[in-house]
Amino acid sequence: MKVVVSVGGSVFAPAVGSRRVAEYAAAVEQLLEEGCELGIVVGGGPTAREYIEAARALGANEIELDNLGIAVTRLNARLLIAALGEPATPTPLTDHDAALEAFRRGDVPVMGGTVAGHTTDAVATALAEYVDADLLVYATSVPGVFDADPNEDDAATKYDSLSASELVAVIAGIDADAGSNAPVDLLAAKLLERSGLQAVVVEGTDPKRVVSAVSGEHEGTTIVPGREP
Repeated sequence: MKVVVSVGGSVFAPAVGSRRVAEYAAAVEQLLEEGCELGIVVGGGPTAREYIEAARALGANEIELDNLGIAVTRLNARLLIAALGEPATPTPLTDHDAALEAFRRGDVPVMGGTVAGHTTDAVATALAEYVDADLLVYATSVPGVFDADPNEDDAATKYDSLSASELVAVIAGIDADAGSNAPVDLLAAKLLERSGLQAVVVEGTDPKRVVSAVSGEHEGTTIVPGREP
């Protein structure tokens, strides 16, 4: 089974440290032992936001801020590479061709951001499409996809399953509210819609939930191909 995992920076590295990284490395190793082929894309999280806020106050433009965030995602990716050791690519990969080559060699491609304007969710979705993955897992700070921002609306209801087209519509609505948090960004959702991939959104602070999601057992949201759930 070929799997790509997009790990949000806020769940992978809520602060610079080793514990959560080691837990994710253990989850990756377990999936490898179970026969999975894996690709991992890591986000920037709070550390990236701190650098971006500081640079914005210093007058950096949006492309410069994007590039700063990409640099932090690659630092986080290096932490995972250090924890994984031999199974992983020795450095964070910066394009999808290199990641595909790593899959073909039997290595675990580890990526952060790639180019300005593309989130790591979008990078992971494009990678999953490019390598024809069987499953894409979004490990996020929320336990699935809701009909409203659960951080802002106590009445928000979680979807157990929805189509990729419905996901686009839901996220577009959440993004319309300033300061809202979508479980997957809109570009990633649109890439998912065109790809026909199977995906799941799970709460990722416990990496064991990612392992369970790969086996088909999770309490998150399943994103099914097509226009009907």
